[in-house]
Amino acid sequence: MRPNDLHAGTPVRVRVTKWDDSPHWAFDGIWLGADRHGDWLGFPPGTSYARPGKSFVADWPAVGMFPRAGWAPAFNDGHPRGLGIYVDLASVPEWRFDGHGTWTISYVDLDLDVVERDGAPAYIDDEDEFAEHAITFGYPADVVARVRADADAVLEAVRRHEPPFDGATAARWLARMRGLAATRLPE
Repeated sequence: MRPNDLHAGTPVRVRVTKWDDSPHWAFDGIWLGADRHGDWLGFPPGTSYARPGKSFVADWPAVGMFPRAGWAPAFNDGHPRGLGIYVDLASVPEWRFDGHGTWTISYVDLDLDVVERDGAPAYIDDEDEFAEHAITFGYPADVVARVRADADAVLEAVRRHEPPFDGATAARWLARMRGLAATRLPE
């Protein structure tokens, strides 16, 4: 559960692992706030994303939403390949505080993704990876069933443009992130 003492602009580390606890993605953002959908983090241009064997620095802004459910969407603004919505099917995100001022939210990536690109219908990606990892990592049957059901439900919500996949919800959080950046004093 998310702590109550976070405030807008608080740095948050995002750490994603695979089922076997191996590192997957790591990146940092800022807490923007929460709404009925979940907690929102901002990732301004210049955010560095890294995983074993790959890293990049984004030149576009994005926001991520972390619900109390087994999926975590990212909403990109101006992605160079038209990637608008990218939803990781995952474990329920967990919050941790290290006692020294650092908040981390972490989750286990469970392979399936719901993807929507500009001008193209949304689809479920990485079905082959999910099937392979279900065997290799030994995903329990209830996890497989839940991930599959969540992927189908999220896909339909994205296709129907239900909040938070309606465009307007993410746009409000992107505007909030830009507003926080504009009010920060130069270092």
